Amino acid sequence: MGRTQIIACLIVGLWASGIVGCTKERPITVGSKNFTEQVILGEIVAQHLEHRLGRHVDRKLDLGGTMLAHQALVNGDIDLYPEYTGTALATVLKLPPAHDPVAALALVRAEYQARFSVEWMDPLGFNNTFAMVIRGDDARKSKIATLSEAARYAPGWNLGVGYEFQQRPDGLAGLLKTYNLPILGSPTTMDLGLLYKALEQRQVSMVAGNATDGQLSVLDVLVLLDDQHYFPPYDCVLAVRSEIVKDNPPLRIALAELAGQFTDLTMRKLNYQVDGAHRPAREVAEQFLRDAGLHR
Repeated sequence: MGRTQIIACLIVGLWASGIVGCTKERPITVGSKNFTEQVILGEIVAQHLEHRLGRHVDRKLDLGGTMLAHQALVNGDIDLYPEYTGTALATVLKLPPAHDPVAALALVRAEYQARFSVEWMDPLGFNNTFAMVIRGDDARKSKIATLSEAARYAPGWNLGVGYEFQQRPDGLAGLLKTYNLPILGSPTTMDLGLLYKALEQRQVSMVAGNATDGQLSVLDVLVLLDDQHYFPPYDCVLAVRSEIVKDNPPLRIALAELAGQFTDLTMRKLNYQVDGAHRPAREVAEQFLRDAGLHR
């Protein structure tokens, strides 16, 4: 081996051991799916890690649907992203829904670790499950607060739903079977973005939304209590590649600080700030972290 080759080998060895060369750690990459809530959460996580770890965090937000984000995580294209227990069970793991939130999280944790070497942190604190919503004046006038009470509403309901809700195994068919809701005619299917406008304009009297929809924070509406626990939990949790947290206590501590920092109402307000007030997600994330006392 020539002198030049020996020097080159030494440099490679020293670089690999972190003594010379590019000593900075590989950037952490935060991902998200392609809807507002996910982009906001991804930005919150990225900013929080930058503040706590004192280093740049790469962002691959707005990636696409569940399987695209999941595959990016498994492939190492991203290191973490927010996911939901119900979605993980049904869409990724292809398992039946679990209606107990503790059991659902335990099952997801075990399966992700065994199948993908992915760790689930503690829940962020909100549950973005389905939400059956009626107008506030109807709720007050008829004294209805739960789905069981809505099932006894004699005039019946004009129901508006998104296309997916009609097809999902945890969607419309099971809901009607569980509660025997009196539905007038066939449900009206529409784009999710039109549901609340249709409710406001009295084209429908009940809609199937999501528990963290931004509009719920500003409209006079009521989310009916799922008192028979039909809808499975969709607790939001950060799914992280085990490799990056295994020997990185500062990263684990920083991620753990976000657990329990959100409620359904908090997430509704954050979503509305972006979708309704048209503020940039980066600005909304920064304000949230300040208000939560995480950037002091």
